[in-house]
Amino acid sequence: MSALPTIGHFVDGKRVGGASERRGDVFDPATGRRTGQVELASAADVAVAVDAAERAARSWRDVSLARRTAVLFAFRELVHARRDRLAEVITAEHGKVLADAAGEVQRGLEVIEYACGLPSALRGAFSENVSSEVDSYTIRQPLGVVAVISPFNFPVMVPLWFVPVAVAAGNTVVLKPSEKDPSAALLLAEWFVEAGLPDGVLNVVNGDAEAVDALLDHPVVRAVSFVGSTPVARYVHQRGTAAGKRVQALGGAKNHMVVLPDADLDLAADAAVNAGFGSAGERCMAISALVAVEPIADDLVARIAERVAGLRTGDGRRGCDMGPLVTAEHAARVRGYVEAGVAAGAVPVVDGRQVEPDGDPGGFWLGPTLFDRVTPDMSIYTDEIFGPVLSVLRVGSYDEAVDLVNASPYGNGTAIFTNDGGAARRYQHEVEAGMVGINVPIPVPMAYHSFGGWKSSLFGDLHAHGEDGVRFYTRGKVVTSRWLDPRHGGINLGFPTQS
Repeated sequence: MSALPTIGHFVDGKRVGGASERRGDVFDPATGRRTGQVELASAADVAVAVDAAERAARSWRDVSLARRTAVLFAFRELVHARRDRLAEVITAEHGKVLADAAGEVQRGLEVIEYACGLPSALRGAFSENVSSEVDSYTIRQPLGVVAVISPFNFPVMVPLWFVPVAVAAGNTVVLKPSEKDPSAALLLAEWFVEAGLPDGVLNVVNGDAEAVDALLDHPVVRAVSFVGSTPVARYVHQRGTAAGKRVQALGGAKNHMVVLPDADLDLAADAAVNAGFGSAGERCMAISALVAVEPIADDLVARIAERVAGLRTGDGRRGCDMGPLVTAEHAARVRGYVEAGVAAGAVPVVDGRQVEPDGDPGGFWLGPTLFDRVTPDMSIYTDEIFGPVLSVLRVGSYDEAVDLVNASPYGNGTAIFTNDGGAARRYQHEVEAGMVGINVPIPVPMAYHSFGGWKSSLFGDLHAHGEDGVRFYTRGKVVTSRWLDPRHGGINLGFPTQS
């Protein structure tokens, strides 16, 4: 057998190996077979990447907005032309079906396109004659070297939430993708350089917690963008801010979909299946808790079960509806939650443990799982499972539904399905979540709005991309200027005042 390929890093414009001898396995989740080994960076490896970014930052911040924009436009064209290749790489290492992977690339492209127009978002304000012959104006300037730490579930979209905006604003970046599916990030870095990005402006270091800590502690790194689980997001925020960094750490979720009695139940059932089982539930915006306001629960559960029965689970390259979970360990963890739900008394309307996948028997399989009569004390409700498990909770009224949603420690996204405009408007006002969908199950904002939740779903003040992204990657500066006529000279030691 030939040796497995080694996946290294991307530093100063080229692929490189690191000094660390630690390695991690990369798998094809649909077969269970190892396809490569990824280098796990040491603190010394991270320092090399940060040094490259620091050198590049000295000149990149002074590159004109026109030149930066030209690079972003060229990068957009490369990603668009090669989006099928990128989707194939996502599917090979993450497992999501090709159509879902293509959708991920498309959402990433939207942020690139937003970044192409970033000069308009970087414009300052000017006030003439704030005092006699004195003008004031504001400018926004880059931070310097920033870090992006992205999760396994969106190996393309999440890096593209941050990197294009950071680069367009004049920063340089060290990206640490998930060690579970690292190859897509390396392709993006190569294509950025091909588009004209100078060496060192974007660097990629693969690794695990050691690399994360090195980025959080490095004094040159000025800001950190993170997406992952809530415990790790809290840790990243605490350690990064303690080191004096600006941090946006997007954490986990338990997204609720409330269905009122007047809703179109076919539309709601379709949405619940799509949002609950797309990407095998490995989405921070997946619907994992469906709140049915009686008397519709029996009818709604039946319609969802009918749709789930028609789903085809298997290899994402075979036209299946849902693929495998990302690793054997994660599949076992999610399976454990299914077992816990049964033991706690929830009704397994559809049991994903019994799935017969269209794929290699060694794949990391678990089929769509639908639980009814779930109660708020069960672990399948309280914990973020991050798998294809949809829990139905029954409540008696709208008020009870809102109280249930707002009692959750998470506040990432939520949705309400109804034909009552007054109820929908009331819900969007009362619910405690950062993103709300009205008859839209996964309300991920467009790139020119910002993505982020509330409560334990976000640590930090600013969300991803959009206006918040621009503010996160820049600092404001106010300039007050006076260009005096020579006759206005002279000495005056008094405190300056307006006149």
